[in-house]
Amino acid sequence: MSREITLNGNKFSLSGAELNAGLKAPDFTLAANDLSDVSLKDFKGRIVVLSAVPSLDTPTCSIETAHFNKEAGKLGDKVKILTVSKDLPFAQARWCAAQGIKNLQTLSDYKNTSFSQDYGLLIKGLYLLTRAVFVIDGEGVIRYVQFVKEVSNEPDYKAVLDAVNELI
Repeated sequence: MSREITLNGNKFSLSGAELNAGLKAPDFTLAANDLSDVSLKDFKGRIVVLSAVPSLDTPTCSIETAHFNKEAGKLGDKVKILTVSKDLPFAQARWCAAQGIKNLQTLSDYKNTSFSQDYGLLIKGLYLLTRAVFVIDGEGVIRYVQFVKEVSNEPDYKAVLDAVNELI
């Protein structure tokens, strides 16, 4: 079954697995801003908010990441917020420095499409990630999933934070 999103009203299909709450979150290896590898296993025992965005250099992605950065500062050490895009790690580091993003971690899926495919996030034809948020508990189980149907829209932050607060 093809899953579809829209970007500025234009329809696109998503490629990859369809993940739902209750499933084990696939492990991943993504690039940190210093090019080191980061894995989901690195956050075992912590609640992970995994926010996927097309590109930090777009208005909605910038607003979303700044919003989650602000929330990350309030949530404490039990929660780790990760923002993932296909932007190069150097561009992510530059963007974070310019925007004062210090409370969350940006990761890049530029090396391959395994993360994109395993999480069902790859927009066919654009080779970008769609906008989605996953809340993963400390044991690596997905507890909440939100795919934003119109990629230019922001996610429902309250629903994401409610899911996180239920786990704290």
